[in-house]
Amino acid sequence: INYQHLQSSAVKLFAMNMTSLNFDEQDGILRTISDAPPTHYMIKIQSLSLLSVHSLEKYESAEFEAGGYKWKLVFYPNGNKSKNVKEHISLYLVLAGANAPKTCWEVHASFRLFLLDQNTGMYFALQEQNERCFHGMKLDWGFDKCLSLKAFTDASNGFLVEDTCVFGAEVFVRKERSTCKGECLSMIKGAIMYKHVWKIDNFSKLNAESYDSETFIAGDQKWKIKLYPKGRDGAASGHLSLYLALADPTSLPPTSKIYAQYTLRLVNEYSSYHREYKVSWWFSASSPMWGWPRFITVTWLKNTDYRFLVNDSCTVEAEVTLHGTASALE
Repeated sequence: INYQHLQSSAVKLFAMNMTSLNFDEQDGILRTISDAPPTHYMIKIQSLSLLSVHSLEKYESAEFEAGGYKWKLVFYPNGNKSKNVKEHISLYLVLAGANAPKTCWEVHASFRLFLLDQNTGMYFALQEQNERCFHGMKLDWGFDKCLSLKAFTDASNGFLVEDTCVFGAEVFVRKERSTCKGECLSMIKGAIMYKHVWKIDNFSKLNAESYDSETFIAGDQKWKIKLYPKGRDGAASGHLSLYLALADPTSLPPTSKIYAQYTLRLVNEYSSYHREYKVSWWFSASSPMWGWPRFITVTWLKNTDYRFLVNDSCTVEAEVTLHGTASALE
């Protein structure tokens, strides 16, 4: 038996079937025929119609490795609706896993995605003419209109036989590089206000330069209120100085910062006439504390008419809302 001749005949038959299909013209896409299976990964989907029955608009494969990176295939049996694809199947290659590059890293790769003709055992492969750049803002590349549903579901084409289909991929990484330096600002939707109350007893006996409240949590960060009973660094003599501070600024990377809106309040124990200030500030490792060196004069604080100091005790409140964070792009 001349197996080479049989194989050649199968390729020719498959090619004839492919040319009879009504493919949409898509610039830059190469369509080839191969008798070799894909190098890196294959998916066999049985009972494909049940995906729609169970409202699964897409199927994501397990991760596979190629070129030192992890990838996965994503298949839309009725087209990618987010890209307004109709009457076609969509197929994509996605850079996945913990080693996927951050925004400022690029991985350049060429790839082919395969569909098996189960009638002939041949593979229909789609490939873009140019390599693609995968990075943190663009982790997927592929084909929105991989194949029309009419061609895909026609059993004579062999792609979907007895509700079963087979896809595959091969990926070749060409180069990788770091592309930039920058930062990412993330604003917080529905930010929550956190409140901390600090009661200070025996105020007249406070002899140290400064005192810290207990550490409290606001927006996944540890904070503290910092009080200088005689003014900070002598620059605010005769005043009480009050600040909000990061409890552990060294835990923040040097390039990170936190945008917080906060109020510090000295509570009037007998009325709503409190002494308070409100401000927004970017906290960071290099700027871990912000507040008011002249929050209130000591004379005013001790004036019994204002009721800030009662039985040698006073109460300070902090209301903190985190609205955003900024960090370096990686």
